[in-house]
Amino acid sequence: MQGLHLTADLHHCRCAPQWLTDAALVGQHCVRAATAAGLQAVAHVFHAFPATAQGAGGITATVLLAESHLCVHTWPEQHAVTLDVYVCNFGGDHSDRAHALMAALADLFDATHVERHSLTRGAIAA
Repeated sequence: MQGLHLTADLHHCRCAPQWLTDAALVGQHCVRAATAAGLQAVAHVFHAFPATAQGAGGITATVLLAESHLCVHTWPEQHAVTLDVYVCNFGGDHSDRAHALMAALADLFDATHVERHSLTRGAIAA
């Protein structure tokens, strides 16, 4: 069950507004980015939230991978995005693929400030 869990909090995103509000557009990009990274998308859910008094509604794009999952959550009123990429390394090390996918997703939103975190999960104690 050992795997790699990558997260990123993106602030001050300078991308075109539709990248923060169009669930289908972002979701399809996620599927293409996962495939380009060498991961296998097996299912997905793309959801747009309604507008609020603060502005346009954000989106959630979740892609189930054979290797685990990726999620994108946007807050257009804050020009912010959170990214989550998790891959299990059962049967092979998918860490490089996870890093490639995270880089492709982060690049899309063109943030001026990015906070990245990496967690090795399920490590067996020696």
